[in-house]
Amino acid sequence: MDMWSIFSTCLVSTWLRRFYIYSAVAFGISIWIVVRFFTTKKKGEKSNGNPAASEGREDKLVNGYATLQAKEVCVAGVKIFYGSQTGTAKRFAKGLAEAVISLNLPVEVISMGDYDPDDCLAEEVGRNMDRWLWMLSASRIMTRAEGDCNVAQSKHGSIEADFEAWKAKFLSRLQALCRGEKKPCSGKCKKGKCKSAGKQSKESRDHDHGASEYEDTEAEELFETSSEEEAADAEETSSVIDVEDLGNIMSHMKKAKRERELEAGDVGTSLTRENTGRKEEGEKREMITLALREALTKQGYKLIGSHSGVKLCRWTKSMLRGRGGCYKHTFYGIESHRCMEATPSLACANKCVFCWRHHTNPVGTAWRWKMDQPEMILQEAIENHQNMIKQFKGVSGVKADRFEEAMTAKHCALSLVGEPIMYPEINRFVKLLHQRSISSFLVTNAQFPDEIRNLEPVTQLYVSVDASTKESLKRIDRPLFKDFWQRFLDSLKALSEKQQRTVYRLTLVKAWNVDELKAYADLISLGKPDFIEVKGVTYCGESSASSLTMANVPWHEEVVRFVQELADLIPDYEIACEHEHSNCLLIAHKKFKINGEWCTWINYGRFQELVQEHERSGGSKTFTAADYTAKTPRWALFGSRERGFDPSDVRYQRKNKARDLSGC
Repeated sequence: MDMWSIFSTCLVSTWLRRFYIYSAVAFGISIWIVVRFFTTKKKGEKSNGNPAASEGREDKLVNGYATLQAKEVCVAGVKIFYGSQTGTAKRFAKGLAEAVISLNLPVEVISMGDYDPDDCLAEEVGRNMDRWLWMLSASRIMTRAEGDCNVAQSKHGSIEADFEAWKAKFLSRLQALCRGEKKPCSGKCKKGKCKSAGKQSKESRDHDHGASEYEDTEAEELFETSSEEEAADAEETSSVIDVEDLGNIMSHMKKAKRERELEAGDVGTSLTRENTGRKEEGEKREMITLALREALTKQGYKLIGSHSGVKLCRWTKSMLRGRGGCYKHTFYGIESHRCMEATPSLACANKCVFCWRHHTNPVGTAWRWKMDQPEMILQEAIENHQNMIKQFKGVSGVKADRFEEAMTAKHCALSLVGEPIMYPEINRFVKLLHQRSISSFLVTNAQFPDEIRNLEPVTQLYVSVDASTKESLKRIDRPLFKDFWQRFLDSLKALSEKQQRTVYRLTLVKAWNVDELKAYADLISLGKPDFIEVKGVTYCGESSASSLTMANVPWHEEVVRFVQELADLIPDYEIACEHEHSNCLLIAHKKFKINGEWCTWINYGRFQELVQEHERSGGSKTFTAADYTAKTPRWALFGSRERGFDPSDVRYQRKNKARDLSGC
């Protein structure tokens, strides 16, 4: 009890004097804050006076990244971008990174081939851009002696100009982000000037920023050196280099090499090499580079010559086993096991967000590559297709009669990848198909109106209508042309002039282009297509070139609802067919509903007769889509119990297997 009395007395005394205790604590904290403030300030002044002071720190460069302990710097870090095939520029960038590390700055070394300013830069703004210094670095920009640079074609006249174009795009994008177009800078920069944006060179300011947003796929890797002497030069230049100084450095390196050649007495050899280089520059390059060939081959393409390819469609495999055909079998009577999916041009003028090829194919706005002859392309396409079919001989489940039929291709879907209509000899190629009694289904992305007008009759001509407004088309298709919208409209007008079967192909991307019904109806009235295919987008997995997820894939019921609402806005059309398996429906013009029955199928034999008569008459004898129609079977019609699945086949449900996304 005595102890408790003493303890309680102390507590009461403390409580009565609490004001003095609080005041003492507050005074002590204030003294600590003042001392801490002056200590930090002196340490900062000492660090600014000697930025290289970093005793006791161990900095290591691992996989292009530097990890540092506690430090106080004005610029939080440096990002160095390089482009290389042989590794010389990469070694130079690593050496540059080591020099940056000596200044006590974290550094990140990034390959330009893996970094697109439009796709990657915005993602990093919110994470770590606030006080980073972004730099471009290269030891030397040049092509290999044999002219096999990874740039498909220099867009601005030289590799150096291409580098300046990429640099201008990068810096302007970076400055736009700092201005707040995507996310504003944190405002920690001195005097209101954002250091992260760096300086834009005179060449960059003079460059046309209105140039195409998306250059050739190969143009993402712009730099290359090939000699050991150049590598030595790169390693010697081991200091922090601003973007502004790269031109001077490269000029110095060229001059130094020239002086070495003169000293060695190699003037004649050098002149010969330069003349050869000029001659090689005048020659057109092959579209398919070694890296691209390797990538496409891994994906199952059988490449033909320098710009063509063929691949076995998954629906061909399915119909060989009696498991059903694709939506073109349901809508138009295509025999999927006898269909060859090919293209005479792997290049494309768009970089669509839903491209199932993940943009491994090249892109371009005009044909500027070496060109193979159509006879060779078609012959090798058929041979490669047959060889792929032969691999199914004796495979369990493959029907013998269909295997024999598949050895003779009857249809050709020119929709594999790229833009077939870009191929300068597309008319000759189509004629060769018809001479072999092979039907032609050609797909174009509506960026080449003149080529559409000049196209010879094909069995069915498709135009991809992925959006109905200029803004959404730019966001979804990401076209290369500046005047893409006018080209798009002109292509639809050119389609309306065609007398053979024409199709709009709409790909619905949820939250992207499903709310533009009235605008779609206006485009339909402009192009007056015979048919309108509406298909839900197919998710093809994650890709750095696209932000789509499974959430963007509409359910089949949602596609049906969209089609019904669209059909209400176009009185001359009705819903004709459905293929539930492909999440696809067909809207057809009422002129194909003859005596109350739909005739969306094609009489392929009759088409071959008509096209041969057209060619024999020199084009004077024409024919229309109504001349080679055939009755659509009941099971293919919209609302049927089969929902577009051929009852002569047996539907197979896969279990616990990855989906094969190939096919058209």
